[in-house]
Amino acid sequence: MTTRKTAKMHDAAEGAEALTSPLLAASGFSHAFFTRRGGVSAPPWDTLSFAASVGDDPAAVRENLERAARRLGIPAARIYFLSQVHGVASRALQGDEDRDAVVHEVGDITLSGTPGVGCAVRSADCAPVFLADRRSGAVAAAHSGWRGTVLRVVVEAARALRSLAGPGAELIAAIGPHIEACCFEVGDDVAAELSACSGAGEAAVLRGAPGARPRVDLRRILKAQLAEAGLDAASVDDVRGCTACDPARFFSYRRDGQRSGRLLSAIVAGRTAIG
Repeated sequence: MTTRKTAKMHDAAEGAEALTSPLLAASGFSHAFFTRRGGVSAPPWDTLSFAASVGDDPAAVRENLERAARRLGIPAARIYFLSQVHGVASRALQGDEDRDAVVHEVGDITLSGTPGVGCAVRSADCAPVFLADRRSGAVAAAHSGWRGTVLRVVVEAARALRSLAGPGAELIAAIGPHIEACCFEVGDDVAAELSACSGAGEAAVLRGAPGARPRVDLRRILKAQLAEAGLDAASVDDVRGCTACDPARFFSYRRDGQRSGRLLSAIVAGRTAIG
């Protein structure tokens, strides 16, 4: 699968800093894989963190959401995310739900066909994956850590989005920054589960010297799973970045532990006219 041109980086001086997918942008979808820069949170959550539950000031998190909303072009009240549990449950959203109530619901996929609704996930090493239907403007955001990847959460997200969008859906996707193969060391048991959950097989497991822990390429597995869900190579974009080895731009649970901040990734339903 061919990797596209480098994802666009917005200047932090403009507010909340984010990476974007050229593929999604060219198709008219407002979206952002936010970095940790351009917010108001104090250390160790500096500065653009989106989770008060890890110890951050709730007022700072609210302001960070406002900044993210301005970047996306929607009200903060229409950015929805769930209590993630590394599963495959989804929540379809209309846009009239109370955001503070939705966040207490359990699930790892948000989706909507209502223009102006922001479907989001939070992460600190897991992979955020966006899917969008070019025909209807419906979108989904999936949270895929290693457990979710084993459960094939992106395949379920594609199924749920096609069900919502109706016949003739033309899906595209973007895989955002997460812990990449350079840093994702796992035990042999986890490596075995990950090698069995997609057509990538053992090719996604990097083995070094005898006795060394294997490293896993989650991005390669996610691409294989999206292919199995019917998305060809030209329909999947890479938005690169390793959360674990780039502390300037990303939070990482593996690197920073319990007091790591949380990144936000969000995509807005409805297409903006192109050209």
